[in-house]
Amino acid sequence: MAKADNVFLIGPMGAGKSTIGRLLAAELRLSLYDTDKAIEERCGADIPWIFDVEGEAGFRVRESAMLEELSGENSIVLATGGGIIMAEKNRKILRSRGKVVYLRASVDQQSERTARDKRRPLLQTDDPRQVLEELMAVRDPLYMATADVVVNTDGRSPRDVALEIARELGDE
Repeated sequence: MAKADNVFLIGPMGAGKSTIGRLLAAELRLSLYDTDKAIEERCGADIPWIFDVEGEAGFRVRESAMLEELSGENSIVLATGGGIIMAEKNRKILRSRGKVVYLRASVDQQSERTARDKRRPLLQTDDPRQVLEELMAVRDPLYMATADVVVNTDGRSPRDVALEIARELGDE
């Protein structure tokens, strides 16, 4: 299989990229990778610790390097971090090495899904909802411009979303 058989899941935190990725990889019989998990395994440290020590900029360097490496694999589903599309280099890699699926989730849905998650450094603030709104305002146009397929995840089961993506990709 060629790199065109790769599927990259992009979208905001709380959209379900990791969960849907696992189901989609099983459905398509592809290997699953997750940039955040791969970074944690490589560093021997969790994402919040990396943010604390290296800052967001340091984390983004690691994230870009991991995307470069993992996107070179064949026949994979790759769940990416929400901010991966901020770098033009990353958007080019995504577009050139596979099909990009934007898992779109409203700020309400993101807020609900991330409310009790202490592992999201950008949300460790007094007003996480405002952060989600600000991130969405900046990132949504980039997600839209990068994606080959856009799937709304609000109020839907991960299984339904994974099956819709498999259908969409099968029709292309």
